[in-house]
This record gives sequence, structure tokens and C-alpha cells, in this order.
Amino acid sequence: MKKVLPFVIIAGVLAAVFGGGFLLMSPANSPVQQPAVATQPAAANTGAAGPRAAAGGGTQTQQQQGAPAPADNEPPRHVRGQAAAPVLVEEYSDFQCPTCGRMHPVVKQLSAKYPSQVRVAFRHYPLPTIHRNAREAARAAEAAAAQSRFWDMHDMLYDKQAEWSNADPARPFFVKYAQTLGLDAARFQQDIDSSGVAMRVVADERRAAARRIQGTPTFLVNGRELKFEESNTLEKLSAAVERAMGGK
Repeated sequence: MKKVLPFVIIAGVLAAVFGGGFLLMSPANSPVQQPAVATQPAAANTGAAGPRAAAGGGTQTQQQQGAPAPADNEPPRHVRGQAAAPVLVEEYSDFQCPTCGRMHPVVKQLSAKYPSQVRVAFRHYPLPTIHRNAREAARAAEAAAAQSRFWDMHDMLYDKQAEWSNADPARPFFVKYAQTLGLDAARFQQDIDSSGVAMRVVADERRAAARRIQGTPTFLVNGRELKFEESNTLEKLSAAVERAMGGK
């Protein structure tokens, strides 16, 4: 018995050593890799001052383009009013934006109030993450512009905003408006999908992003950007025009 005992002790020690090593090598004791967690981009904000662009300014398309914004001194393509008018009111706007729709008659009243002093320019700033039909509406206006009817389509899109705004698809309404205006409907449908029309909208989007325009509508009077609270009524826009003309 005494001769066997040392072998029993040795065997026990070896079993303990090999057993511990097995436990250390088991999956339960190996490092655990945590799965990656996908993050969602923050949703664009809306508020009383109208829809706002996503944080950082601009839409996803603008941020992905990477091309430089047009030069600041490049004149707007769409202007109405007398060429010699001393005050230029620029509007960055989204055709589907309800606040823009409410400001549309105000801007027309401003033009009527200052027929020889004010020119009004329109710049596209569709926010498609909020308004799914906004960019196509912008293209519809540019397709009408190709037939020299931008302002007619501009007015119709705002006047009938409630009709097409939530339509899916909205294209039939835009074609109907083109026909109502007497446009060549076949050419209009070709132009609305053309790269030239798309790039004219993108050019305005890039300009808005470069200027860090935060929402729609945004007004600039002779290059000075107005806060929404400075521009959301005819009286306030008129006061900004008077200041630009040197009035009190």
C-alpha cells in the first residue's frame, strides 16, 4: 500500500493540472467580441419656423455630392420684378413645405407693394427626408422653365400644394399642371427626368448648404439672411425692405 500511494498522489496532481488547463482553454473563458451597433442618422427637425434641414445643414444628397457650391456672385436664374429694382429678396424654398405655401401669397403681396423697388428671386431647397415629393416638384418647375413658364408652374405648385403634396405618385399632377399651362407635355416629361434639370436643382441645394441655410422658407434681403421671426409676415418683410432702401 505504501508503494502504491506515491503513484496515486502523482496521478491526482496530473489530473488537476490537465483539468485546469482544459477549463482555461474552454469557450466560456475566452474573450467575448461585442457585436457592432448600427447608428441611425438623426431625423430632420420641424417646428413653427417651417421644416429644418438635418443637423450640419443640407440634405444627404448635398453632403454626398462633394462639388463646390456656385460662386456667391452668380445671379439667380429665376427672378421677377424690374431689373433696376434696388432690393433683391431671395427665397430658399421647398414646394411641399406648408410654411412656404403660407408665405407664397405674402411674397406676392410684397412684390405688389414695391413694384419698382423689389425683385424676388427663387432658389430651390427641397428637403426630401421630410417631403417626399419636394425634389420632383422642384424638377417640375425647372422642366416648365425650359419652356419659359417657371413662374407659372411655381405659382401653381403652391396654389395646389394640398392636392399633390401627399400623392403617391405626384407625377400625374405635375403633368396635368403642365397641360393646363399649355406646355408640350411630352417634352415636359422628358425634361423633368433629364440630368440638366436635376443639376439645376442640385446647384441651388449646394448653394443653400454652402450658406448654411437651416430651414425653409429662408429669406435674404440684398444678401442679408433674415431670421424666420424677421420675415414671417408682410409687415416684417416690408420693414426689411425699407431698411435695405435706407428707410427707418
